[in-house]
Amino acid sequence: MTASPEQPSANAVATSATPPPGCPAHQGARSLSGSGFQTNPFGVYGEMRSEHGPVAPVLLDGNLPGWLVLGYRELHQVTSDAELFTRDANQWNQWDNVPENWALAPMISRDQTSVVYATGEDHRRRAEAIGEALEDVDPYELRRQAEHIADRLVDEFCHQGEAELIADYARLLPELVLAHIYGIPDAEGPALVQAMNDAIDGKENAFEAYQYVYMVMRQLASAKRAAPAPDVASRLVASYRGYSDELIVQDLIVIMTAGHQPTADWIGNTLRLLLTDERFALSLSGGRHSIGQAMNEVLWEDTPVANLAARWATRDTSLAAKHIRKGDLLILGFHGANTDPRVRPDTHAFTEGNSSFLSFGHGEHRCPHPAQEIAETIAKTAVEVLLDRLPDVRLAAPDNALLWRPSPWVRGLAALPVAFTATSKGSR
Repeated sequence: MTASPEQPSANAVATSATPPPGCPAHQGARSLSGSGFQTNPFGVYGEMRSEHGPVAPVLLDGNLPGWLVLGYRELHQVTSDAELFTRDANQWNQWDNVPENWALAPMISRDQTSVVYATGEDHRRRAEAIGEALEDVDPYELRRQAEHIADRLVDEFCHQGEAELIADYARLLPELVLAHIYGIPDAEGPALVQAMNDAIDGKENAFEAYQYVYMVMRQLASAKRAAPAPDVASRLVASYRGYSDELIVQDLIVIMTAGHQPTADWIGNTLRLLLTDERFALSLSGGRHSIGQAMNEVLWEDTPVANLAARWATRDTSLAAKHIRKGDLLILGFHGANTDPRVRPDTHAFTEGNSSFLSFGHGEHRCPHPAQEIAETIAKTAVEVLLDRLPDVRLAAPDNALLWRPSPWVRGLAALPVAFTATSKGSR
């Protein structure tokens, strides 16, 4: 799963906009800045399907045209064909129209050198190295560390009888665990977490925060080159022989960002489901079965990476009867595809045992399997520890009052206030 910028531009907040000149295919295109993607995504996707089918015209910030791939089969097709639908951003036919200081520049740029934008043999080599570096993470040590950090975080608020679980828990735990398996000293973890979250949130100090993250990763790469240790960063540095330090740093940042934000939202969305849906609330005391169900259902219904930019068509083609021109930009609509009524006609049925969701991507650019396993271990441990420590935890606000963060790219709560019986630190 890949994290994306969360701050929408001040440009266009309407649900539709005038298509760009000379682009009749984008008649009726919907702006991705529309608030409906946060307040009622299922309704928005349903409207788009009714009007356009499984591939819908959209407008990005700056009134730039693109296609949102909403259909499960169509998304599978796009992600399976890396030659026709490339990750090479240089192929985009709209670069001449991109405004200065474009809001989406951190996500879509010709200057990107990370593995996310790599293609061909370069991508295969780097993806394989990343997968191997993550595969060697000891699952027992990972869970032990996740439990330790989760307990430590709960200790910070368990005596208060109330907490805000996004800021105080879900958005801290994944990064602290990832920092540990990277080989970053535990004492440096909190500052890195703060900087990473500030950079992702696009706060006023976002640039300075990113520079701090960059500095930490550059120092880390240098330290592991000089004195390797049994950690992810050391293994990746050793595998990247022949690559520049700059490229290594970029990929270290990408792996950590992609592992942190989606996992944090997976935790938050799962806790919300467990606390608000009576199907789960009735069985919380019945063991771990309901937690696994809830985590799986979240990946179908509220997948943390809702939409991901981007792929570019390398030649004129057709997709779901839409004429896709060479250089057109396609957005991967994971949220829409996972709820596609053609493959999930009954969205109220339990999804346990069905892992054919596209939340981790598909094809050669999918999230590596070891990364998926690490994210699942961290998320499940986070939920289990919290429910063990605070067995009577309950929502402290109406479910319909909970706010989702204002972004079409991610699906995560802005806050999750809860109440519980206050306990002492370290009590299980």
